Amino acid sequence: MGMTEIKIGYGRVSTSDQNPASQEDALKAAGCDRIYIDVMSGTIKNRPELTRALDSARSGDTLVVTRLDRLGRSTRNLLEIVASLQERGIQLEITEQGIDTNTIEGRLFFHIFAAVAEFEREIIKQRTMDGLSAARARGRVGGRPEKLTHKQKAQIITFYQAEQKTVQEIADLFNVSRPTIYRVLESTKVY
Repeated sequence: MGMTEIKIGYGRVSTSDQNPASQEDALKAAGCDRIYIDVMSGTIKNRPELTRALDSARSGDTLVVTRLDRLGRSTRNLLEIVASLQERGIQLEITEQGIDTNTIEGRLFFHIFAAVAEFEREIIKQRTMDGLSAARARGRVGGRPEKLTHKQKAQIITFYQAEQKTVQEIADLFNVSRPTIYRVLESTKVY
């Protein structure tokens, strides 16, 4: 006896002031057998009703949302969800935008969407690398600024070699942690 394929509806409103009724009505009109609604910002990673909706979906089922922005927190998150659905054999339908991954047009849309998102990530990566190169050319080095000057490092080595103070006392004197003192000592092969 085979399982019947079902439509699972998912909706989200950002605040408790908003009413999810219009999304719920649209999902019912789309023929959803089960409906899950989250009342929270889309930027929140843990959306329990989305998790329940995704967990309840089986191969051959269709996840229905009213708009793309109800499903994903970001382009990357949306693509991850869609890829997971495709791997599991679950279709996606977006009612207001007329997208259905049961159709070749719907699948094409997501391939184009994925390519644009990848292009966007690569441009951001390239701009970051260009900015770092320009900063290095101007003599700037990335990373956290040094906590200690060369003079302070020399004093630390002198205190340690003369056994005038313990590592903790030296750290307290220079207002740094013990690991910072050990790094200074290791870098000069004193320790």
